[in-house]
Amino acid sequence: DNSMAPDEYKALHPMGIAPVITDGDLVLGESGAICEYIDAKYCDGKYSPAPDNPDFADSLFWFHFANGTMMATAMMQIALSLSGVEGGADFVKDRNDKAWALVEQRLSEAPYFGGQNLTLADFMMIFSLTGMLAFGGELPEDAKATRAYMKRIGDREAYRSAMAKAEPDRPLLTG
Repeated sequence: DNSMAPDEYKALHPMGIAPVITDGDLVLGESGAICEYIDAKYCDGKYSPAPDNPDFADSLFWFHFANGTMMATAMMQIALSLSGVEGGADFVKDRNDKAWALVEQRLSEAPYFGGQNLTLADFMMIFSLTGMLAFGGELPEDAKATRAYMKRIGDREAYRSAMAKAEPDRPLLTG
């Protein structure tokens, strides 16, 4: 199935999944590792608040929340839906509702997930948010701060440029 990536891309990494990057002889998978690698090697850590920065802990939390909670919950929902299994649906719905409430609360309090400035947490979270929309999910109706955030990110020239390179045929899902 080439619906997610062509075979030559899948062959880059033993897991055969995206994302994966190459940098010279390096082949690196996992979105979080890729973000940290690029930030450290090519951006001098610009998107990673230092431990003495007031946004340090929030940035770490949201960076890991993206894959550890948000995407994990979305994948559970997809798996339950595809399998037709009823058990666990209440647990997943509750977890999903809590995650969305936490997202909305955060974006009501700060301009970015990582705090006052754009951080790796935002790179991870915008993918989680738009990825869920791409797989048929919907933002909660009362997610005003989340919608505004997604539009702000989607209006950034750097985001538009990256998406045009990464997924030129996919419409932006940022609002």
